[in-house]
Amino acid sequence: MKPDPTQTFKAQEFARLAGVTVRALHHYDRLGLLKPKHRSSAGYRLYSAPDFARLEQIVVLKFLGMSLQQIKRLLAAEGNLAEALRRQRHVLTEKRIQIDRAIQAISNAQQAFAATRTRDWRLLQIITQEIGMQNNMDWSKKYYSADAQEKIEERKHVWSPELQERVTREWTELVAEVEAALGEDPAAAKAQALAARWRKLVEGFTGGDPEITKGLKAMWRDKANWPAFAQKAYGNKPTIKPEVQAFIEKAMQAGK
Repeated sequence: MKPDPTQTFKAQEFARLAGVTVRALHHYDRLGLLKPKHRSSAGYRLYSAPDFARLEQIVVLKFLGMSLQQIKRLLAAEGNLAEALRRQRHVLTEKRIQIDRAIQAISNAQQAFAATRTRDWRLLQIITQEIGMQNNMDWSKKYYSADAQEKIEERKHVWSPELQERVTREWTELVAEVEAALGEDPAAAKAQALAARWRKLVEGFTGGDPEITKGLKAMWRDKANWPAFAQKAYGNKPTIKPEVQAFIEKAMQAGK
């Protein structure tokens, strides 16, 4: 049901009418996605028909899996809708392929069970692996705030396998050099140069955003509790010893 063009609604009324939460409306307001132009005499937000139309656009694009920052740019006519839709189609296609594999694994197991009347636990293992891939796709999200997650989604399109390989190589070399320099003065030129390289590599992922940096640190501190597939995937990454981390933190502090 769409609101009367002449009516205005307080946040709670509008949320109920639009089928969203008041919290979501406030979040969209903070991001500049949906800012009602009207206010009551008491200062409360008042939503109208144009706000409902705007909210419908947000909901549709969000349903397609776009981040709120992407949506904000698109609605501000700063983004290329055709290109955004093309990228999102690729993401959804990849997800569909994984889901199709899981469905096929389940179908194969059903057929095998029906034909032999025996339990082939290897088939069940395949099902677990396929479905597990779906469940584990977002394993790292718990370490990041909602805003940080949005920003990470924005940066995904610049992170290619080639870039990942290069960054891994640079981290391996840098960690080894820092370990060899543990006896140096953290304020000296050599330590400061190492700290600058360290900071640059971190910012390559975080974009210098403090919220992403906070989540990244929390994730690495909890490495012992990562899912098995993540442990394996990062198995070739350099292990950062506590003394290496402490040295870099001292060097960065000394450089401020």
